[in-house]
Amino acid sequence: MATTTPQVQQPSPMPIFEALNAFQRTAALKAAIELEVFTAIAATGEGRATANELAERCKSAQRGMRILCDYLVVMGFLNKVEARYGLTPESALYLDERSPAYMGSAARFLTAPEIMDAYRELTAAVRKGGTMMGQEGSVEPENPIWIEFARSMSPMMALPAQMIAKLISAEPGRIRKVLDIAAGHGLFGINIALQNPQAEIFALDWPAVLEVAKENAQKTGVSDRYHTLAGSAFEVGFGAGYDLVLLTNFLHHFDAAACEGLLRRVHAALVEGGRAVTFEFVPNEDRVSPPQTAGFAMIMLGTTPSGDAYTFSEFDRMFRNAGFTRSELHPLPPTPESVIVSYK
Repeated sequence: MATTTPQVQQPSPMPIFEALNAFQRTAALKAAIELEVFTAIAATGEGRATANELAERCKSAQRGMRILCDYLVVMGFLNKVEARYGLTPESALYLDERSPAYMGSAARFLTAPEIMDAYRELTAAVRKGGTMMGQEGSVEPENPIWIEFARSMSPMMALPAQMIAKLISAEPGRIRKVLDIAAGHGLFGINIALQNPQAEIFALDWPAVLEVAKENAQKTGVSDRYHTLAGSAFEVGFGAGYDLVLLTNFLHHFDAAACEGLLRRVHAALVEGGRAVTFEFVPNEDRVSPPQTAGFAMIMLGTTPSGDAYTFSEFDRMFRNAGFTRSELHPLPPTPESVIVSYK
């Protein structure tokens, strides 16, 4: 009796093709934000518009708008019924400028030339083991990119800032003095001040970045309790007597030895029983999951000399070496980051 050989399905080359063309996805979303396509669709009475209508609203060519909107459908940021485009739940919430959760401004930082250019030389960065953006990359003293970060990324950080203030129980009585290291936009310290009228916030960052934080403190009505410390977190004197020290999206920029040195200073600045609160991308021990969190290490390779996405065991070891007694890991969905609370 004749036998047949099972057919082995040949692997598809499409994942390779899609990865090599992924820059087009970035460019398409950036263009749609700059042209205010999502806001234009939301502004129509029925929440749908044709390419011709959008071209007129967004002052663009009909052909260009049709191709862009079709591509946004392919990407999952728009849907299409017959010839009319509509918003998905995600784009309606986060990409319509009229939405209180709008975060399209993040494109200005995430696609800044300084950031994008770092990946044009990624082969060299892999060989070197660190950024090709000059000697210090994004952590160069007083790098102006952090002014853009403070202005454009604040909408993306608003929700986690509120969630962290609740997680650490920022209500009056327990927290009176807070140090916010690398404060940036200032939202993490500001949200603690909003929940606790007794809290005094001391924000540390480069002078020009602190101007953005002070603007936000003024807007939210906490400027009378918002103080600033200008300069490098590794050099400026912190003072003492802090109940809480915030380390939000900062430690990942440096190697473990530098982090431990900073954490020793943080430990000394805290009162007995005080806490350090770290907000970070913390991958699982396999370093490849969850995907969004683990992938952050590539950002650090491209933009810093020695930064990384550290696992919880690595963070725990750093904090213990710096004198902290224990650390707790708290995932913070829907963000890809986690909170680590470390106790003196």
